[in-house]
Amino acid sequence: MSTLVRVFDPALCCSSGVCGESVDPDLVRFSADLDWLKSRNVSVERFNLAQQPTAFVEHAPVKQALEAKGEAALPLIMVDGAVKSAGAYPTREQLAEWAGVATATPSIFTDAVGELVAIGAAIASNCEPCFRFHYDKAKRFGVSPEDMRKAVTLAQRVKEAPARAVLELAERYLDQETAAAAKLLTPADPAVTPAGSCCAPQTIQLEVKKSRCC
Repeated sequence: MSTLVRVFDPALCCSSGVCGESVDPDLVRFSADLDWLKSRNVSVERFNLAQQPTAFVEHAPVKQALEAKGEAALPLIMVDGAVKSAGAYPTREQLAEWAGVATATPSIFTDAVGELVAIGAAIASNCEPCFRFHYDKAKRFGVSPEDMRKAVTLAQRVKEAPARAVLELAERYLDQETAAAAKLLTPADPAVTPAGSCCAPQTIQLEVKKSRCC
């Protein structure tokens, strides 16, 4: 039998609260953590006070918490019938501990981080509509202009790296060609030194004279 996690949210605009123009980053993170729990075969039920008030009355611990503290008791988290936290959204590590799920290294990839990655990708691909779209989303997730600027700068550096590399490759090849051509043309090379010149080896001069038709 799998662990059952029940979440009793305060009044939200939708089932998860991740909607509208102004989104609480804690709700975004918590929704991702619940999805992570589900991927570990943990059963999750979520109740919104604005949409499912009956559930708050039917569960005695939740009703008692509301009578004692009002909405300040929400969000309230229950695991297998026991209240684990009230008044704040727990971390993934706390959820994992309560549900008896092993957790790997905590993920730092939040939706806000994802928007920074998308902004960098937009710069790398020269996509203006992509940049505008993800810039607006990043603002809604509370990403600062300074962090967005860092993402843009880093993406531009990465974007320019292949161009610099191929230019350096071209310079190396052309330098090699120039050096090879200079070596072929140097008077010290008997294979290309004109016969009869002042510094051509005598043997080469004689061979050239013998082979010439005139």
